[in-house]
Amino acid sequence: MSFSLETIKNQAKAAITELVNYGQVGLEYAGTSSHNIPPLKAGDIVIIGCSTSRVVGYHMGTHSTEDIAKAIMDEVLPVIKSRGLYLACQCCEHLNRAVVVERECMEKFGFEQVCVKPRLHAGGAWSVRATEVFDEPVVVEDIMGKASAGMDIGGVLIGMHMRRVAVPVHAENDRIGEANVVMARVRPKLIGGARAEY
Repeated sequence: MSFSLETIKNQAKAAITELVNYGQVGLEYAGTSSHNIPPLKAGDIVIIGCSTSRVVGYHMGTHSTEDIAKAIMDEVLPVIKSRGLYLACQCCEHLNRAVVVERECMEKFGFEQVCVKPRLHAGGAWSVRATEVFDEPVVVEDIMGKASAGMDIGGVLIGMHMRRVAVPVHAENDRIGEANVVMARVRPKLIGGARAEY
């Protein structure tokens, strides 16, 4: 690994801060307009999928790394909690991209709990870490497209969990370790024609 855990922590903190602040006045990145993207509010869900294998430069699913999951979680969870948001952690495809959430989140949104315990090679290091640090973790089959913001670390495909309409955040902080980071926020649908005002 050609980078330190401290570097990964710094990259993770910068990325999550950029994601949750996106759309605030003066915080438009890379020429992207954040017009019509409402600020996140307490109780919104942020979905994060993470391939720790990709972060350390390997093919997805080949080098699940608990230290990497811990380093990233140590930075993103406090930022999310400080804003009253819910963190949802996507499992890998071996668990059909089920999601680890807090029980409170599951009950608020009416998600369906499933009976499975993520492990390193069936769920991945990211979801395992969520079960270790959440107050009352549960695994749900899906979050029914309710996420208001999302971060995809390493190409794990989180789009199915996002509300419509998802808008890419063209971020300055687009890497964690060796993994590409793709982020999105949501906005209400624009409806009407030429005479409509938004």
